[in-house]
Amino acid sequence: MFLKIYYLLILTTFLPISTISQDFSVSKIEPPNWWSGMNLRTIQLMVYGNDLNEVTVNSEELIVKNVHYVESETYLFVDIEIDNNIKPGDYTLTFSRNSESIEINYPILPRDNKKNIHQGFSNEDVIYLLMPDRFANGDISNDSIPGYYDKYQNIFVQSRHGGDIQGVIDHLDYLKEFGITTIWLTPLVENNTFRSYHGYGATDFYNVDPRLGTNNLYKHFVDEAHKRDLKVILDHVSNHISIDHPWMNDLPTSDWINGSVDDHLNANHNKMVYTDIYADSSTIRDVHEGWFINYMPDLNQSNPYLANYIIQNTIWWIEFAGVDGIREDTYPYCDQEFMSKWAKALLDEYPKLNIFGEVWTGEPAFLAGYIGDSYLPKEYNSYLPSITDFAIRDLLVNFLLNNKSLKDFYTLLARDYLYPSPKNLVTFVDNHDVGRAMYYADSNIAKFKLAFHLLLTTRGIPQIFYGTEIGMIQNEDHGTLRKNFTGGFPGDERNAFTKDGRTDYENEIYNYLNKLLKLRQKYNSLSMGELKHFPPEDNVYIYFKYYGDEAILNIVNANDKPAQVDLSKYSHLFSGTKRLINLLDGSHIDYSNDRNVFIEAMKANMYLLEK
Repeated sequence: MFLKIYYLLILTTFLPISTISQDFSVSKIEPPNWWSGMNLRTIQLMVYGNDLNEVTVNSEELIVKNVHYVESETYLFVDIEIDNNIKPGDYTLTFSRNSESIEINYPILPRDNKKNIHQGFSNEDVIYLLMPDRFANGDISNDSIPGYYDKYQNIFVQSRHGGDIQGVIDHLDYLKEFGITTIWLTPLVENNTFRSYHGYGATDFYNVDPRLGTNNLYKHFVDEAHKRDLKVILDHVSNHISIDHPWMNDLPTSDWINGSVDDHLNANHNKMVYTDIYADSSTIRDVHEGWFINYMPDLNQSNPYLANYIIQNTIWWIEFAGVDGIREDTYPYCDQEFMSKWAKALLDEYPKLNIFGEVWTGEPAFLAGYIGDSYLPKEYNSYLPSITDFAIRDLLVNFLLNNKSLKDFYTLLARDYLYPSPKNLVTFVDNHDVGRAMYYADSNIAKFKLAFHLLLTTRGIPQIFYGTEIGMIQNEDHGTLRKNFTGGFPGDERNAFTKDGRTDYENEIYNYLNKLLKLRQKYNSLSMGELKHFPPEDNVYIYFKYYGDEAILNIVNANDKPAQVDLSKYSHLFSGTKRLINLLDGSHIDYSNDRNVFIEAMKANMYLLEK
């Protein structure tokens, strides 16, 4: 009960205990609270108000260490030191000006001691990426909120569709039954701006957009996911804000953002510059100081106040909601030295946490340069545990387009020596920024299945985009590919969340992926096992997965004709094997009498080696 009461006190607008003249005021403090027993015990409050000056506190457990005055008089930065043994409760911050004063209650909350929070995620998991606005509408009362606008609301593919956090909660059992273990929602913070449905243009970093729900509803969602043994990843953005963020009307400092609305660099997308030993400093500057897009001002993370703000904000959400990991948007466009400090601060606070950065390049040598403990030359350790494996994505898409073969896939994996931990890379075929897998497959279901067999049975942490499991075919246009999930919205003619509501086509794809996901959960070798593979011959790829005494053979035939595979050349890997059990259809092969395996055209088989 104590915890619930204090969470209700987390407000971004503070009501002063004493009221005085309008020109002396405190309107907001961020972060709005902190917790006892945290590793980070010296925090920097960003205070919003007017004519702010002296600050004191009424406790020896909470000490004002320093007060920083900046260019704008409507902001004050206050360093607060929190005693390690502080008792949870309200502590009074007193802001003074001459004989006038304002007293503000600042909550220090008890930490949540549940064991199933901040768990991290690994190659044991499968991530399900969804965009709440397009997934399911669980609360029609928040579809429209006074004071929140979107000038693209009349353009259907660019508008908000009404999906929300409650809609995700309503379908947690569907996700659990499908077989995923981890949920990644695109950002939920307030986006009171245009084209706001995607969540990547923040106008408030500490509040959930009311059209999606509330902070407490998000925490409830995480709790409900954890009850089902589902993990949650928070999508965070350090690089930019919306042009409509209130900061843009009154910047705390002139260097709070890089450049200005009228005079700024456009982002250079050459992500290899950080490992390029010949790169000029101006080229590097153009990447992290350039604006990603003109309506998203680029934040200057080298500003020490903003740097503290971003680190504290990320930790605040992890602690508040109990999430298990972070996905960091547009990672290469941030100041890389800052991102190193950011990642280290998060991992110091939450050692089990996993973090992956979005690095949109398909070249492993460049991807590897962003990883923590990278083998490649770098001025500092990024401490980043994982990244998005666009190299595998690009190759699998080209495989679907008939531009790449299984030999190319094999060759790509053979370059995994570049990564300190290739098992921790987040792998995928499609996501919210690229065309759907079935679009590239041109509705070729057999080829689609091969791509996802490779994704789910080789290495890494697979990610599946919402709707891919029912074969959505949308093209590369962002508004179009982010289609509503059929059955999640009022007025939908059928409900694809159910077997009876799906078409035969949708059920065929759903059942195939569901089967693979259930097998990953049953056999550790498929998810966490060591990979041993062989160069494909005649476009037939053979690889084994091992975990302890468990071994599974995969045979992938990407030809338009059947293939016969002679297993005798791999006999050294079948020591003691009596039978090969086909995990996809239940059939078996007596290995002692038959060393030949027949595999149909455009088909993947999976065999458990039974001793």
